[in-house]
Amino acid sequence: MPVAVSAVRAVLGWSAGPGVPDVDASALLLTGSGRVGSDGDFVFYNQPQHASGAVRHLGKQAGSDSLDIDLNALGRDIERVALCASADGGTFGQVPGLHLRLFDTASGVELARFDMEAGTETAYVSGELYRRGGGWKFRAVGQGYASGLAGLARDFGISVDEEQPAAAPAPTHARISPPSAPCAPDVSPPSTVRSVVGQGESSVRLTKGEEDLPVDMRKRLSLRKQQVAVSLSKHGLTKLTARVILVLDASGSMSGLYTRGTVAGVTERMAAVAAQLDDDGEMQAWTFASNPARLPDLVVGDLPEWLRLHVRVGQLSLFGRKKPPKGLLPGQVDMRAVGIQNEEQKAIAEVRAFVRDHPVPDPTLVLFFSDGGVYRNDEIERELRAAVEEPVFWQFIGLGRSQYGVLERFDTLPGRRVDNVGFFAVDDIEKVSDLDLYDRLLTEFPSWLRAARQAGILH
Repeated sequence: MPVAVSAVRAVLGWSAGPGVPDVDASALLLTGSGRVGSDGDFVFYNQPQHASGAVRHLGKQAGSDSLDIDLNALGRDIERVALCASADGGTFGQVPGLHLRLFDTASGVELARFDMEAGTETAYVSGELYRRGGGWKFRAVGQGYASGLAGLARDFGISVDEEQPAAAPAPTHARISPPSAPCAPDVSPPSTVRSVVGQGESSVRLTKGEEDLPVDMRKRLSLRKQQVAVSLSKHGLTKLTARVILVLDASGSMSGLYTRGTVAGVTERMAAVAAQLDDDGEMQAWTFASNPARLPDLVVGDLPEWLRLHVRVGQLSLFGRKKPPKGLLPGQVDMRAVGIQNEEQKAIAEVRAFVRDHPVPDPTLVLFFSDGGVYRNDEIERELRAAVEEPVFWQFIGLGRSQYGVLERFDTLPGRRVDNVGFFAVDDIEKVSDLDLYDRLLTEFPSWLRAARQAGILH
């Protein structure tokens, strides 16, 4: 049947009662190949919103579970939305009164009702929305799987923990009834979270504001979070949460990297680390040259504007800093105050003070970017030695050039209870793949975590 409205609510319903299995609704966003583009295209109780915001799992009441689908917000690559269900603790043959109702979200008017009967199935595709002739249509499907939600997900291209042979879809008997009276069903919070998709238990976190990003950036972020999760899983850190802090070198020698967009690209790639590790998906950030300056927190949903406003090279001030430079926008740092020289130790000291003043239960990972020219070796060493007893790991990343001084040899310096510093340098970071970059970023962090816990620095 044609669907002439812009947004619909799909309500899976059944007659709840003693001995009736727990039932959950879910949705798969499918491309023209009939498969998902990524694991992020599976919307269910453990991943309740698509990155685009177009599909949301609203949650259950007794005898119903609901999904909202904004048809206008679906990307052009999405050709179908499969409306699915799973039964936990039994089969759909034990679920009386199983049906799917489709409503116009705006008016609450019921568009269709689809009554279903099943047998041994534990997962079900009840219906689907699909593009046709520039518009959308709905069809009743009524196909089941005996292998549960995992088998259904795998059949559509989702990666699942344990390999099991997925049963072929088995047609069931169903009928479509005329619409009943208008009804706008209420919803309750999502049900208990359970993990199904992803590599082991390292599922990708959904980040607040992610749905507001431009499509291309959103897709890059989703893929990069998966790469971060893979890198963490290699070290057994599948459930790790950490505060992530970014520090960007703004010294004069960095100007070419800013002009070419290299620093903006690096920042976007680091946003994925924060989005995957940090519970709130926000990242504190500093810029530094002669002096450090704290930047506004980087919130994932504001990433394009944040890059435009705050990824800027330092400036040499010849005439003082009494007046803000022409064109300085609200929230921007006066880069004349930051200057153009290399004073890493000042930035380290300011980040240390922030961590002391804002304690959190999780460890802190500092991602510190520099293009070299380090000459304050003694001062830097003092700061990092003093930081050994703090719940912070300092990961320094060199961007080309050379002369990294004490940062490069810190691993070999004796007299520390734990090694709290990592370092690597790359000639052209834009040519380093995401997976390789995240592997390098997260190589020494896990060993510090273990050592810091054994030393009582972390609890």
